[in-house]
Amino acid sequence: MQPQRHTGSLGEYFTVLANGHRRRLLVALMRSNPRDEESLRAEIAVDDLTDEDEEVLRYKLHHVHLPKLDEMAFVTWDRERDVITRGPRFDEIRPLLRLMEDHADELPDDWP
Repeated sequence: MQPQRHTGSLGEYFTVLANGHRRRLLVALMRSNPRDEESLRAEIAVDDLTDEDEEVLRYKLHHVHLPKLDEMAFVTWDRERDVITRGPRFDEIRPLLRLMEDHADELPDDWP
């Protein structure tokens, strides 16, 4: 079996992982695939969100994070069916997600 060939750069992966919501979203998909937007939103939300914060998260997830990850092919987002699955490039970023998850106790408190 040949190792998987990565088409992206480390900088691209770090750009994707720079946002906490995207990190949590990708980790959630790594654990369970496929997902719907509502269950993902509940899982990636941080504790103690106000109703206003929840609306901002809903907006950013729907208009920023999911479109970006879908465009980059790390997720596939079927808006009509409200289904988010691992995209064709998900396996490229999986090793970094696993590495960060395995060393979560050594990372800053805002991980994932």
